Amino acid sequence: MVKIRLTRLFRFEMAHALHHYDGPCSNIHGHSYKLQVTIVGTPLDNEADPKNGMVMDFGELKKLVNRTIVDELDHALLLREDSDAELVDTLRKLHHKLVLTTYQPTCENMLLDFKTRLRKQMPEHIALHSLKLWETASSFAEWYASDEL
Repeated sequence: MVKIRLTRLFRFEMAHALHHYDGPCSNIHGHSYKLQVTIVGTPLDNEADPKNGMVMDFGELKKLVNRTIVDELDHALLLREDSDAELVDTLRKLHHKLVLTTYQPTCENMLLDFKTRLRKQMPEHIALHSLKLWETASSFAEWYASDEL
């Protein structure tokens, strides 16, 4: 049985701050993120199905990733849930798009969060193969399913 990988690239704008970090990234700052999502599966072999020959319709992959990740995070501020309470209250009162996490919002931790979210939403016959998250034009983190023990 042949396996095919499909990849789609997503873009979103998001700000974050690294709690207790010992450098300038402890300040709220933003990035133009790029998220590359690669799935793997066997193309459908059913002439009667309009999706015949596809592992997954690219449009369906787009909807799944947007619903699971991008819609929540685009133009949001990502902070740890133990960030300064006064800051969090002020941002909420001003109706800012604020997302609080249990983890330090590094590129690496965000990838692990995205992996968990996407795996829960993947159709049964499709596996998440890899993720790549660019935080800047020249810096990114990668996750591969094959690296998990």
